[in-house]
Amino acid sequence: MITRRNFTAGAATLLAAGHISTRARAATANWDMSTVWPDGNFHTQNAFAFAEEVKKQSGGSVNITVKAGGQLGFKGPEHLRAVRDGLVPLADVLNIQQVGDEPFMGVESIPFLCGSMDELKVLHKYVRPEYEKVAARNNQKILYIVPWPTQYLHLKVKVADVEGLKNIKIRVPDKNAVDMLAVVGMAPVMIPWGETIPALASGAVSGVSTSAVSGVDGKFWEFLKYIYPTNHVWSSQMLTVNLDSWKALSSDQQKLVADIAAKMEPGFWANSLKADVDSLNRLKEGGMEVIPVSDAMMTDIRSKTAPQLDAFLKRVPAADKPVRAYLAEMKRG
Repeated sequence: MITRRNFTAGAATLLAAGHISTRARAATANWDMSTVWPDGNFHTQNAFAFAEEVKKQSGGSVNITVKAGGQLGFKGPEHLRAVRDGLVPLADVLNIQQVGDEPFMGVESIPFLCGSMDELKVLHKYVRPEYEKVAARNNQKILYIVPWPTQYLHLKVKVADVEGLKNIKIRVPDKNAVDMLAVVGMAPVMIPWGETIPALASGAVSGVSTSAVSGVDGKFWEFLKYIYPTNHVWSSQMLTVNLDSWKALSSDQQKLVADIAAKMEPGFWANSLKADVDSLNRLKEGGMEVIPVSDAMMTDIRSKTAPQLDAFLKRVPAADKPVRAYLAEMKRG
């Protein structure tokens, strides 16, 4: 016989079971992560390693599937917005390509602001809190940040001075690089990575400003001949997660994922340095030649681009304090 008491108890049991089931579902996250870089790129390899460690330590309750090579259809400059709007829960965001939405993200592309990865670490001490603010107001959280290694000019022609760079059509990744290379007389064109190789193949550009790592990704030896180690700008990839997706995790899961990211980030920076050495060797094996940039040429480039520091700080007031603090620590203030 079903009594009111039995019915109530049974209903309560079913309701409790429903809550448990709901909690179990909420505790399992299956996230796609978007990146434009191919499987072999060190940033993508970092992402694979991070995803594997998160899955392992979370017991499979947080599963990240890395979608490399632009599989999800997002171009690099679209990643900040894609994560912001929840179109994808995670993305590997190239900071300098987001300046249309967030000008501060271009701070690392101030010409010659940093001369080495060690100097970049000091800069990050001051700018990372601002990066975190940018992410937060775009409905996302930064899990880790990893820089690209030193930058090169990859060209078809051999040049000895700034005059030789005049009117060379060169692909650049962001607006600040357009301004910089235009000042030295080149004809820069802002092109997302996914469209760079077609631009080289068609002859739309005859040079690329990027790292040796990207040079290997794009098999530049098929199109270009010379590499100039100008080390003119820096940039970083930021793995960000949509805040709504993040808040769906339990506090324990959040701490686990954040701790893994923090622990792995220094190793990812080391991977960047190694990738530069390995990639430069691969470009040379492919037939490209590294041309040392003369002191006179570097002095000329630095002189022509020097006004861009103050121009950036004037255009992006939020960058003034952290950049000047960095310059003071480097005794360049």
